[in-house]
Order: sequence, then structure tokens, then C-alpha cells
Amino acid sequence: QVQLVESGGGLVQAGGSLRLSCAASGRSSSRYAMGWFRQAPGKEREFVAAISTSGSNKYYADSVKGRFLVSRDNAKNTMYLQMNSLKSEDTAVYSCAAGSLRTRWPYEYDYWGQGIQVTVSS
Repeated sequence: QVQLVESGGGLVQAGGSLRLSCAASGRSSSRYAMGWFRQAPGKEREFVAAISTSGSNKYYADSVKGRFLVSRDNAKNTMYLQMNSLKSEDTAVYSCAAGSLRTRWPYEYDYWGQGIQVTVSS
């Protein structure tokens, strides 16, 4: 069992930056690939980024490529999402997830955090 807790969300102006953290606890959390997803009001859950167990392979949605950076520190059992050049359309609840595959499909992930709000004001 793996527990995931997001932090670092909040309100930021367009063009600004935020860094989200996803702290994992439980057995062998570093053996899981991890991902970030987001869901805006009235919209379906959307893939944002994913990272392999070692952190060497990363995968981004086209909408965030070049602006967001995913990383992980396995010694701290934590994954990060550095979000730069934020836009109003990035406003959503962001959730982290852990699973056996580095994938864009939410159904491939076994464990989920509760989500955290990110609001970008224009």
C-alpha cells in the first residue's frame, strides 16, 4: 500500500511559477512509476506528466511541454512538478498517482493522492 499527499498548490498570477510536491509513504514507494494529472471544473481528468522509477524517463502532455518539469527524489520518496509560465487554463485540481507503468492513462495507476488546487489568475 502506498499513500500519496500533494502540497504546494495555491493562487498565482499568470506567468508565475509554482512547485507541487507529492510525498509517498508505504512499502517500496520508490519502485513505482509516478504521474501528475489535473482536472478542471466540468472537464475530464487530464494527463500532465509522468516519470519512471529511476527518474531518467519523463513524459509530458503537449499542453505543458516546455513549461512544466517533473522530477523525483527517491531518497525523500517525493515527486515534484515545477510549473513555470503558468496560464489561466492551467487552473485545476492536481493529483499525483503511482503505478507500475509510466503512462498517460489514469486507469494504469494504482494509488492516488487527494488532489490540490492550483488557481492561475489572469
